[in-house]
Amino acid sequence: MDEAGTTRLEAFSDGVFAIAATLLVLEIGVDTRNGGTLGNELLKIWPSYLAYVMSFLTIGVIWINHHHCVSLMARVDRPFLFINTLLLLVVSFIPFPTKLVAQYLQKPGEESAVLAYSATLLLMAVLYNVWWYYARRNRRLIGDRVPDSRLRAVDRAFVPGVPAYAIVLAIAFVSPLASVIITLCIAAFYLPSAALWER
Repeated sequence: MDEAGTTRLEAFSDGVFAIAATLLVLEIGVDTRNGGTLGNELLKIWPSYLAYVMSFLTIGVIWINHHHCVSLMARVDRPFLFINTLLLLVVSFIPFPTKLVAQYLQKPGEESAVLAYSATLLLMAVLYNVWWYYARRNRRLIGDRVPDSRLRAVDRAFVPGVPAYAIVLAIAFVSPLASVIITLCIAAFYLPSAALWER
């Protein structure tokens, strides 16, 4: 396949990100059939809110990084499209482990639920690095006018990802709740700090 621009890649990717983020809220539900009041039931499902915010911020950060990285590219090729598809496969899977965390946090089975969630994010981080370094290596897909300093800024932003999510996965064996809170902190850190990587 001849190298092509990034427009179709961005359009397809944006659609997947939007759907994945929207599916998160559909997993939040309230059950008052057991006689509980609506107010009490809304309070009892706090793990659902936590899981929703955590995953929405995470998907948002992934999308922001994806958008920024693609803006540095002038073209794509078939292997890159394949890697991008694998990355989106993992992103679109995030609502499932999010639902598990919402249902099982602070209940029997929470360790398995959080392990599934953490493993998904670790796989996402690994694929994201493969995705970026394929495009960046020897400036394979990078625009001619993009300075190396901007590429190094992205490199610095991506370095902590895999180790951070590996630690989160390990912590899940000891304290699932702590693992979830740290995951939320990682997303909260990356969201406002994106501009810092340009400096």
